[in-house]
Amino acid sequence: MSKRIAAKYKIDRRLGVNLWGRAKSPINKREYGPGQHGQRRKKPSDFGTQLRAKQKLKGYYGNISEKQFRKYFDEASRCKGDTSENLIGLLERRLDAVLYRMKLVPTVFASRQFINHGHVLVNGKRVNIASYIVKEGDEVSVRERSKQLAIVLEAVSLNERDVPDYIEVDHKELKGRFVRIPKLADVPYPVQMEPNLVVEFYSR
Repeated sequence: MSKRIAAKYKIDRRLGVNLWGRAKSPINKREYGPGQHGQRRKKPSDFGTQLRAKQKLKGYYGNISEKQFRKYFDEASRCKGDTSENLIGLLERRLDAVLYRMKLVPTVFASRQFINHGHVLVNGKRVNIASYIVKEGDEVSVRERSKQLAIVLEAVSLNERDVPDYIEVDHKELKGRFVRIPKLADVPYPVQMEPNLVVEFYSR
């Protein structure tokens, strides 16, 4: 679904977690990393623990580039309130994340490609930038001519995840509304995320 589709499960194995909670993840069969040294385990340093937390969070949202992720952190730091909560709020407002949360695409990678190909409308206007920041109250919908695409029909029928309560969705009309910016506790991550360690990583 994107240029990373062939390698996305390597992220799972490298980090040692089923990052997206999918049944196809190789972690379900092999809980160690890829390569000949994958089964070696050693206690990570504080730096290693913080780096791993950052890689998990970056990877979950489609393996965002370091430059873009740092930009989100800097913006979260400038906002009032808890930086880690602000960071999660920003990441969850990305259009590809919102579309994925709405269950209109099967993966966040597919979401990015779906948006890039011009299949998504925000408040009735076509948006083809996956990192577009959605505001509270914005309506996100699938373009009329794209509603019968197999990828959409498949995603709607999946039972492996639920739509969180900060998003309202009408799966019949294939549209939804971003109700509010979530807190960390509201986000249905399949694995534990530790944005506080990400803050520590960048604050060194």
